[in-house]
Amino acid sequence: MYSWGDDTSTWTGPGSYDYGSARRAYLDSLAKAGPRTYAARSEPDMKLVAPQKTIRSESKNPVVIAVDVTGSMAHWPAEIFDRLPLLYQTLTKYQPDVEFCFAAIGDASCDAYPLQVNDFAKETDLDAKLKALCAEGGGGGQHFESYELFAQHMASRCETPNATSPFLIVFGDEGFYPKVNPDQAAHYLGAGLEAEVDSQELWQSLLQKFDVYHLHKEYADLRLDKEIVSQWQSALGKQRVIPLFEAERAVDVAMGLIAKRWGHFGDFEDNLSARHDASESASVYASLRHVPAATTDGKSAMTRTGTAGKSTALDGEDDA
Repeated sequence: MYSWGDDTSTWTGPGSYDYGSARRAYLDSLAKAGPRTYAARSEPDMKLVAPQKTIRSESKNPVVIAVDVTGSMAHWPAEIFDRLPLLYQTLTKYQPDVEFCFAAIGDASCDAYPLQVNDFAKETDLDAKLKALCAEGGGGGQHFESYELFAQHMASRCETPNATSPFLIVFGDEGFYPKVNPDQAAHYLGAGLEAEVDSQELWQSLLQKFDVYHLHKEYADLRLDKEIVSQWQSALGKQRVIPLFEAERAVDVAMGLIAKRWGHFGDFEDNLSARHDASESASVYASLRHVPAATTDGKSAMTRTGTAGKSTALDGEDDA
């Protein structure tokens, strides 16, 4: 159970990590929301998460967190959703203007709610956004889900005009369909596509708009898992596909990833050691070992080539 405030009483080292006196009043205001825990719901609040709308953030540091909520993810969505308050309150220490968009991804070929997308929000407004999501637990029984439909939403229905260090992080275990289906795009997004869109090129084009990462839970079929990882690496680049080893540490990996790219990895290490002992933290560091540190100016802004469809490399990374 995690709080929107700075209650550290359940941490391994309670009181050993300081969010900073300048943020005390802010954290106290968040704490009024009290502790929260993820509670499954039978259907999403479509007034909040309908994907036909355009979402917009004026922040320089918008963060999009999307989670595969199909059956193969098992208990992982609940563990991730439950810890997102901790992610938000930590990232606001580094960038106070950060805003979050929470999304859930299913399978448009069979699920009732294959795409759920919240508006950007901050502070305690995020609690209602999280509660609006539903982990449907469906999926089509193959190794593809509708990640590409989500990518199409981010490309055509997401505006971040002031962004200098935006992140898009997708938690999942399966691959994306090779093409964006125009009928699905019309039905779920209200988007009129004249023809199918190549999904790999779509993900590559999003690298011009976001610092994109796929945080990968191993798929049950290890042979298929290799194909899935290869597909994501081909679309994003090898260093942007990050292995996850434990559901309970998945949000820690996202936190460390962003902290590292923003130039605050030392503070993240202090945060992690205050919450977990070394054995519990080992898998987090294993996941993050290939993530490059911040650029020389302390920002994680992507190297924009200005050419849509070109994969954008991280610092020191060759395009896949």
